[in-house]
Amino acid sequence: MCQPTLRCQVPKDADAVTRTVFEQANEALIITDAHNCVTHVNPAFTRLTGFLPADVYGKTPDAFSCLAQDSGASAALVQEELTQYGHYKSRVTYRHCDGEFYPGLMSVRGVRNAHGELSHHVAVLADLSIIPAQARHLSREVYFDALTGLPNLQLLTQLIQESMNHADRSGQALAVCTLDIDFFSRVNDVFGRDVGDVMLSGFAQRISHLLFGDDVLARVGGDEFVLLLHHEVDDDFFQRLLAAIRRPLMIEGRSLHLSASLGVTFYPQDGAQGDVLLRHANQAMYRAKQRGRDNFHIFDPEHDRQLQVRNEQRQRFIEAREQDELRLHYQPQVDMQSGEVIGVEALIRWQHPEQGLLSPAAFLPAIEATWLEVDLGEWVINAALQQLACWQQVGIQLPVSVNISPTHLLAEHFSQRLGEFLARYPGVSPSMLKLEVLESAALHDIQTALDTMGRCQTLGIRFAIDDFGTGFSSLTHLRQLPVSLIKIDQSFVRDMLTDRDDMAIVESVIYMANRFRHPMLAEGVETLCHAKALMALGCTLAQGYGIARPMPPEALPRWLAEWPARNDWNALASIPVP
Repeated sequence: MCQPTLRCQVPKDADAVTRTVFEQANEALIITDAHNCVTHVNPAFTRLTGFLPADVYGKTPDAFSCLAQDSGASAALVQEELTQYGHYKSRVTYRHCDGEFYPGLMSVRGVRNAHGELSHHVAVLADLSIIPAQARHLSREVYFDALTGLPNLQLLTQLIQESMNHADRSGQALAVCTLDIDFFSRVNDVFGRDVGDVMLSGFAQRISHLLFGDDVLARVGGDEFVLLLHHEVDDDFFQRLLAAIRRPLMIEGRSLHLSASLGVTFYPQDGAQGDVLLRHANQAMYRAKQRGRDNFHIFDPEHDRQLQVRNEQRQRFIEAREQDELRLHYQPQVDMQSGEVIGVEALIRWQHPEQGLLSPAAFLPAIEATWLEVDLGEWVINAALQQLACWQQVGIQLPVSVNISPTHLLAEHFSQRLGEFLARYPGVSPSMLKLEVLESAALHDIQTALDTMGRCQTLGIRFAIDDFGTGFSSLTHLRQLPVSLIKIDQSFVRDMLTDRDDMAIVESVIYMANRFRHPMLAEGVETLCHAKALMALGCTLAQGYGIARPMPPEALPRWLAEWPARNDWNALASIPVP
């Protein structure tokens, strides 16, 4: 290969900054006059092609480059595009001074003078010869799409890595964008594959018009394209891109309208490697489609990390189910007026092998509104029924309350599955199982909730409204719901002695429950003072830390034996109840 001395011709009227940029630019810059004859080239051009300025001066770029034969372009088309849009971009083959040909990308922009007359052109020749030298003898189809002449997936993979390296060196951002034409299959179905191919070629050319410098457009298959943008882009750029795509394409006398969904990720904000960057852009593109198509969505690395953590948590929870790490603890419920233990509430716990006993707040948010929530609900029902059967064998006859999530209650076949679980334990009366549903769950779809609860009642199941007061919903719904107990939310009970608003809510809930003749139970009863205040308002049923903390099932018999000796609580029987 010849090693010429680097020289360049810089426009004489250029200022110092312009001259410096022209001389030190990494990209090959070519300036031509209005007749497209070369007037200036920079040192990067000589480094790239080996041609000295004198070798190309006065000649057209055809002297060292030619348009790709399969790009659908021609000199006339180039001139037409330059006239209409003021710029043109196409894949080319450029010739080195040693006679070898290499792939490149040429972007040309027309420059007009103060009178609006075309004065010259500025062209940027970008090198695509990052293809390994040992592979250059291979057919061009290995690296370029036969229909559009654009880089294919194999070449794109290398271009992404090269672009990332450039971004690391320059400190500039890189945008990786995936474009997918909306409903493209309909074009092939209605007009045929030939029209579809013409549309893809026209789509590729239209996108190319909006690119700058060494930006890259690739076709990775079907109607899927990828953009590598090496300059700053914002929402306005993507909006302009989508607006340009919406303009109708004239194909064989037909005006065809199309739109696209666009997914974007930015490097190095998204610090993933090349193939993962592309996958992230695809995820964003599918998100754009889910949002209605014809729009764009930007990948959020932090949100993705949170999703990964959430998915890992869910997978670990699945393992916990399979490895029998879940436990039910039981919290007693008492009648403060009589001192009688009236039942227990089943509360889920996770006996984690490394982290110890975990409360629901540590793992339930990860499975909320997923199929795992239903799966856990069914596990709890089965475990509670199994425990009831075991307790009956030792003479303990206490109803067990089980919390049912909104997702589970409104799931299809809930009552059918409940019947199947009851059938597994024929010795356990269905009346010994009470289902607690959140007030908000019942009101989310009141008719479905009513239908489901009605079918469960025919099985002998009773219901309670849990956390009542948090939604403070329609009295009509309260009257409609077939419940045998209202539970006052612990958040109001705990602070009722110090917060007037909480006391007012507790009073109102008790008043409504009495008006509708529903028994009520207060959660979060932590002290005797709470107990006395509740009894003075007319609420005698309670549970909370002041009575007992949730305990494993094997601890309940001992607690039951010790409860009658709790003289401080038994003394509450002397308090008059309105």
